[in-house]
Amino acid sequence: MSGVAQPRVQTLAPGSFLHRLSPADRDELLALGVSREFPAGRRLIREGADDTHVELLRRGFVKVTTVVQGFETLLAIRMPGDILGETAALTGRPRTATVTTCGRVVSNVVSRAAFERFLGRHPGAALQMGAIMGERLRWANQRRADFTAYPADVRVARMLAEIATTCGQPVDRGILVGVALSQPELASMVGVADVTLQKALRALRRRNLVRTGYRRLLVLDLDLLRLVGEGSAVAS
Repeated sequence: MSGVAQPRVQTLAPGSFLHRLSPADRDELLALGVSREFPAGRRLIREGADDTHVELLRRGFVKVTTVVQGFETLLAIRMPGDILGETAALTGRPRTATVTTCGRVVSNVVSRAAFERFLGRHPGAALQMGAIMGERLRWANQRRADFTAYPADVRVARMLAEIATTCGQPVDRGILVGVALSQPELASMVGVADVTLQKALRALRRRNLVRTGYRRLLVLDLDLLRLVGEGSAVAS
């Protein structure tokens, strides 16, 4: 980990915390922190740690994971513009998840005290922070509901479509997911066994909806994949 001169903010994900702020508020918040650059595989935040700073993701992607009954579970993927570690910063309680870089990442670290003062000076930013936390809670609740409402193959299609939409890069043959994900990680995110995920992926490949390789995922037909994820088309 090393301090680096602050680069210009790269393209921010629509709906992310930094994207929602006004340019002036965004510049002020970023100026409160120190910009840091990380290689792939570096842990920015560790589950159970007592530190309370926030990370403002400016470039690259990160994985959010937690350990459940001894197994690491992938909870989410965060994108440029997202805020990380906000729960500990706002509550003062230990970290609830681990955040690991996927490729090169640039982020700003802002102390809990500085972040709280910023929110106090900018009610609009505080409202956006509350909206972000509410949306993340709603997304988690939706995932839990999916576990009972949809069969495994539909849940896999739903998750792949979401990942392609948020992290995908258009290429000649479809949408290439810009984050390297292993099959165990995908299985944990959907809440299925590895063998069940493999069966669902085979069905999707047979229909030419996706193409998979080692930690590589290419979505060939996002519209039809979404239909499968809605239960409107049979995956097998």
